[in-house]
Amino acid sequence: MKLGINGLGRIGKLSLWHHIARRHFTEAVVNIGREAGFSLQDLIHYVEHDSTYGTLGAYLHGQGGKVHCVRCVDEADGLLEVEGVTVRILRGSRNPSCIGWRDHDVRLVVDTTGAFLDPTVPEEEPSGCLRGHFLSGADKVIVSAPFKIKDKSRQMPEDAVTTVMGVNETDWDPRRHRILSNASCTTTCLAHMIKPLLDALGHKKILTASMATVHAATGSQQVLDRLPKAGATDLRKNRSVLNNIILTTTGAATTLGLVLPQMRGIGFIAESVRIPTSTGSLIILVVNLQDVFPGEGSRRDLINGIYREAARRDARGYLQYTEEQNVSCDIMGLPRAACLIEAHETHTRTAQMRIDLAQVPGIARELLEAMEEPLIPVRVTQAVIYGWYDNEMGSYVNLLGDRTVTVAQDM
Repeated sequence: MKLGINGLGRIGKLSLWHHIARRHFTEAVVNIGREAGFSLQDLIHYVEHDSTYGTLGAYLHGQGGKVHCVRCVDEADGLLEVEGVTVRILRGSRNPSCIGWRDHDVRLVVDTTGAFLDPTVPEEEPSGCLRGHFLSGADKVIVSAPFKIKDKSRQMPEDAVTTVMGVNETDWDPRRHRILSNASCTTTCLAHMIKPLLDALGHKKILTASMATVHAATGSQQVLDRLPKAGATDLRKNRSVLNNIILTTTGAATTLGLVLPQMRGIGFIAESVRIPTSTGSLIILVVNLQDVFPGEGSRRDLINGIYREAARRDARGYLQYTEEQNVSCDIMGLPRAACLIEAHETHTRTAQMRIDLAQVPGIARELLEAMEEPLIPVRVTQAVIYGWYDNEMGSYVNLLGDRTVTVAQDM
């Protein structure tokens, strides 16, 4: 089976690396939709070298691997050979409907461009859209980002679904779904942090939650300050990524509700801060829990115990647990670690809150009047939990690769 990859940016290139190493697909057909450099040799140089992860040869074979492992077979036809795997480069069109997947016998496409995220736009959209891949010959499309429906009056189509491997991957139904979102790197880590709490305590015990991701830079940011475009509302996106901490937004809370529906009824806030590093990000999760822990033992140890046990049961290693002291470089490239819980930094505090029953809807007035004081004490535990994730290769691309293979196996 052949794999189509649309786009050769950060996720596109690293996905190509992943599948060359994995060798599940007989051939990779990569659409870049334009010429790159002066010849195919310039594209080869881009594929072989990476400023964050080193060379493709070292990725495939360790530090003893050769630097140059991509061979040009046919310049005009865009044909490459990478360690025995055929890679065909398409340069004709960026519009998904004009790529021509059918001509290359490609049925499964991973769209990594970030340009086509709305599953409600019809196939015939002249400017291009996700469903255009179907006109081009694809049967299934995986998107390496969350869906974004521009027209808020439209509902999520019945043939589209969002999944995170190890959390709700079985929501994918190959008989019904044609378009699948692999969510985002942040949602992937967050879902693996939330799920153990839901499994151990139940969603009714989580009162509120909030998270902030301290996130590495991405390609959408500017190297140096740039004049904003007309109508721009977020001026910080035009500031230099090299020497600034930049406040921004994240859609992780919204996407989390698609992956873990139990969270839709829980007050949740998600924020993001970009920092000048190339990869390696951190989620700081704060949850307020009804205190259901027995005895007077350490709530911190009990919370860590939930994650330790969940990681022990995770045969694929998506959730990992450590009591070591880490920095962001330690997570880079860590295979399939959707989330690494930094147990050394887990903090908890339990306090008694007083709830005014007069503010609770549905309480009978007669009951309130019969009480001397309509205040009841409730024990609440606040927990602060830290989770590392490699927002590029280690976490996101590796889980995207697993998702891609499982979809291929269902076709």
